[in-house]
Amino acid sequence: MLRQILALSMGIVVLTTLAGCGYNKIQGLDEEVKSAWAEVLNQYQRRFDLIPNLVSTVKGYASHEKETLQAVTEARAKVGQMQVDASTIDNAEAFKSFQSAQAGLAGALQRLMVVVERYPDLKANQNFLALQDQLEGTENRITVARKRYIERVKEYNKAVRFFPTNLTAKYILKVETRETFQPDDEQAVKKAPEVSF
Repeated sequence: MLRQILALSMGIVVLTTLAGCGYNKIQGLDEEVKSAWAEVLNQYQRRFDLIPNLVSTVKGYASHEKETLQAVTEARAKVGQMQVDASTIDNAEAFKSFQSAQAGLAGALQRLMVVVERYPDLKANQNFLALQDQLEGTENRITVARKRYIERVKEYNKAVRFFPTNLTAKYILKVETRETFQPDDEQAVKKAPEVSF
């Protein structure tokens, strides 16, 4: 009888200790990070899928803008060649390569929109307007998905770094902090935009 009470008491102590070690919290935060990452990839895929239609529509009006159209096509191809999955968030180098490729594609799309400004007929084309609206909406969704991912990574990284859950992270789960998105162009962030009238 005494052994059973002692075993029960030890079991309660062990369960209480495990509950306070953060094991389940870190696992839950890890799942939230992975879910947020999946949404980021989903929105980037949506943009990736819109680009061929956008380029085709612009080609009909601005066929002599080959450099810009080729830059968009090449940037899209570079993004398409990347092998991106849930493991990307655990590999700092792969994460930075992904971010760089996406920034290159975003820049090429911005240059394409500048070209479009030169063609009033194209700007009035209903197909183009619909594609442009979809692309704009997708860019907004990407921004929201990235923001949510950054928030989830922040919570996860805090659990991995703060005591006592850092002990569980380091010694039991053997996990480290995760990379998060950085500005695409740090120089542009530091420099105020020029406005002239």
